[in-house]
Amino acid sequence: MDRPAPVSPCHCLALRQASRRLTQHYDQHLAPTGLRTSQYGLLRGLGRVGPISINGFADIMVMDRTTMGRALHPLTRDGLIAAGPGRDGRTRSLTLTEAGQKRIEEAQPFWEQAQRTFEERYGAVPAGDLRRAAERLALSV
Repeated sequence: MDRPAPVSPCHCLALRQASRRLTQHYDQHLAPTGLRTSQYGLLRGLGRVGPISINGFADIMVMDRTTMGRALHPLTRDGLIAAGPGRDGRTRSLTLTEAGQKRIEEAQPFWEQAQRTFEERYGAVPAGDLRRAAERLALSV
């Protein structure tokens, strides 16, 4: 049996390895919905802050503009997000569509199951501590 590579002593690489494992866990749970964890997160995020410019949303989601554009493409193609004119002719404004809201609602139970199983395996208190540490890290670097 192949063993996973040991976690790196580099803080950045160790967090990226852990993030990939956690993303795989959530992706497995969300698979029946046709959404990946990253797409679900974008839909939920836009639902909380939209309508908003693409650049503003990229900043909130801690993504560069090009990566955000690539990530939004399938969501706009599938009618889950609408991109329309922004405040001026140079910007585009993102909004969550009714279909996008419905998709979030359909995916919610699968996401909740992913949350529960992660907390069962990792521990509810350590999971909360981990999330708060990640929030602090996202705001401090």
